[in-house]
Amino acid sequence: MSTLKTSIQDKIGNFPRRLEDESIYIMREVAAQFERPALLFSGGKDSITLVRLAQKAFFPGKIPFPLVHIDTGHNFPETIEFRDWLAKETGAELIVRYVQDSIDQGKVKEESGKYASRNVLQTVTLLDTIEEFKFDACIGGARRDEEKARAKERIFSVRDDFGQWDAKRQRPELFDMLNGRISVGENVRVFPISNWTELDVWNYIKEEQMEIPSIYFSHQRQVIERDGMLWADSEHLNKEADEIPFEATVRFRTVGDMTCTAAVASDAVEIDVIIEEILSAEISERGARIDDKRSEAAMEKRKQQGYF
Repeated sequence: MSTLKTSIQDKIGNFPRRLEDESIYIMREVAAQFERPALLFSGGKDSITLVRLAQKAFFPGKIPFPLVHIDTGHNFPETIEFRDWLAKETGAELIVRYVQDSIDQGKVKEESGKYASRNVLQTVTLLDTIEEFKFDACIGGARRDEEKARAKERIFSVRDDFGQWDAKRQRPELFDMLNGRISVGENVRVFPISNWTELDVWNYIKEEQMEIPSIYFSHQRQVIERDGMLWADSEHLNKEADEIPFEATVRFRTVGDMTCTAAVASDAVEIDVIIEEILSAEISERGARIDDKRSEAAMEKRKQQGYF
């Protein structure tokens, strides 16, 4: 067996349990320090991991805060189906709010053009949801290895009374002491898996034998080719005349709005093979997210406006 193959095999199923301990500690700190926390749930692998961590943190009781999903209306059907199944399976309260309602109310305007997406629009719906339920802490699945703007986040990341984030106002977090003090109107975004990597998440899913949406595994799907990437054919895509759908064997490495999340060609139907793919990949996980490529500082600007 080659040295590379041996190295890959060593990393499969090798999850450092100290990360789980840290994340469970953070979950419990959220419950202790805040009055109305919520867990932001996208249906992707990272938010599914958060649900499992919350189950462990508060066992044998139920998860003591709701799962909140901002539905763009352009989500993958498999993700929505999984969301509803998981809420029922865990007994967690599920709150869903819709970007379409924000559009109907005139709070946001539907984008037009080839790259139109509702991904950015969900920020307004999220901030309205936080205000509606008076959430003072929102738990999210962002990791520091995903994107450079996310590397600036603290575990407890304060948002002002307009829901905005200022990288210069981040608090020091010394000796794992998490400061949840906030002023009236402010809220905190909490990132329990900040110190995890994509590989850590997949090894955790493997070790915990967690269910995940089927689109993470290889399957046959109608796609189009755009900008050198494969996109799931959908009525939500503004296709050009030469973008002809065809069938391909693909899977999704990350899950977001159908209009901004590309697939990767893959035959991986098992988690071990997915991990091997990740270890040999030449682009990052979010390299298949067109919303991150709108500008050099796309993610940071959205975070400043109140994005997850």
